[in-house]
Amino acid sequence: MTYKEARVYLDEVSKYGSVLGLDTIRGLLGELGDPQDSLKFIHIAGTNGKGSVLAFTSTILSEAGFRTGRYVSPTVLSYLEKIQIDGEWISEGEFTGYVEEVQRAVARMEAKGMASPTVFEMETAIAFLHFRRKQCDYVVLETGLGGKLDATNIVKNTAAAVFTSISRDHTEFLGDTLGEIAENKAGIIKPGCVVVSAAQEEPVVRILRRRAKELGCKTVFADGNRVSAVSGDYNGTVFTYLPWGGMPIHIQLAGRYQLINAAVVCELMKILKIPEDAVRKGFANTRWAGRFTCVSKSPLFIVDGAHNEDAARRLKESVELYFHGKHMIFIMGVFRDKEYKKIAELMAPLAESIYTVELPNGSRTLPAKELKQAAEPYCNGKVRAIGDVGTAVRLAWEEACDKDGVVLAFGSLSYLGEVMHRAQELEKSPDVRRKGPSARRKKKAPEG
Repeated sequence: MTYKEARVYLDEVSKYGSVLGLDTIRGLLGELGDPQDSLKFIHIAGTNGKGSVLAFTSTILSEAGFRTGRYVSPTVLSYLEKIQIDGEWISEGEFTGYVEEVQRAVARMEAKGMASPTVFEMETAIAFLHFRRKQCDYVVLETGLGGKLDATNIVKNTAAAVFTSISRDHTEFLGDTLGEIAENKAGIIKPGCVVVSAAQEEPVVRILRRRAKELGCKTVFADGNRVSAVSGDYNGTVFTYLPWGGMPIHIQLAGRYQLINAAVVCELMKILKIPEDAVRKGFANTRWAGRFTCVSKSPLFIVDGAHNEDAARRLKESVELYFHGKHMIFIMGVFRDKEYKKIAELMAPLAESIYTVELPNGSRTLPAKELKQAAEPYCNGKVRAIGDVGTAVRLAWEEACDKDGVVLAFGSLSYLGEVMHRAQELEKSPDVRRKGPSARRKKKAPEG
């Protein structure tokens, strides 16, 4: 089997969708020798911020000398980004070998009359096989959907259950109320682990504390009121967190919401007794694509994976903080099952022009025309349904050059990789870079 054939095999499996529950992945991992049982986990659940907390945590642990695996979903830059050890992606050859191993296990399951695993269950099993073979000290993983019945929750050896901000999302699977959603996510808490959480609304706090008490777990909530930015812009932030001792810490991840994520990680590192020097270095060296990431500085081009109401509200705070008075040009693309009307209501008033696009996943994407209709009532400028991502990036780029504006592409993480690629191509193009008033000013006057 080649890497391409391995991907085709998993793509075929993905057509059958996903099913919540642990029975099938339990059977699959049993066929593979239960690789997860020899690993120690830091398990992260929440609505927003899981990826950033995972990135901070795994980078700090690597800096502290631990061989650290990370399992990421969804990815932005590459499919192989899903499975990493100390920041290094799994290779095509390694991945292909694990797919062959999983394929044989699935054949044995089907021969026994067992249900076939979903693609996410197979990918999770591949990650566990890789982390076991590489003898990871810690594995940092985020839930795919919810917590209790998510495939990642098959793990037993949870050192810490970490919760980022919990709000309403995936209500068709997790429940209509905040309490129901919190109950589902609290399912990752295992007996005797430590529970570390961002500040939460009262119903969520009550549920996390109750579940932790039932299982004999210590619970710590990060104090969002005691984290403060010393300085910062779209390139990163220097902050202090008083319970950590008030030392200045630099992070490259921009956005005000990253301070909350960083506070959670500070509390976790204190519990794990990680040395201060490793914490500082880990925070400073953490990079995480698609989270208020600056792709270009001329023109300024930012991408962010804000795909629900709570994330949009936090993104709005960052835009107002960093780009007040700037000509803002938005590129928007979301799945139709997201709160796109609320996202539009929050974000569209900040834009002077908006380009709506469609996502690679054609079955889930919200058509560009429908997103345009949702954004138009709130935008003071022009909203255009472009559809094609590459065309939208080019048009937004040219407008930003002409008007000395800022481009912000946001929504689903699934299309931001293409946005970043297209923007970087434009940045390297000498023909495109000559556009705009600032570039024209730099032109040398003709001789004579």
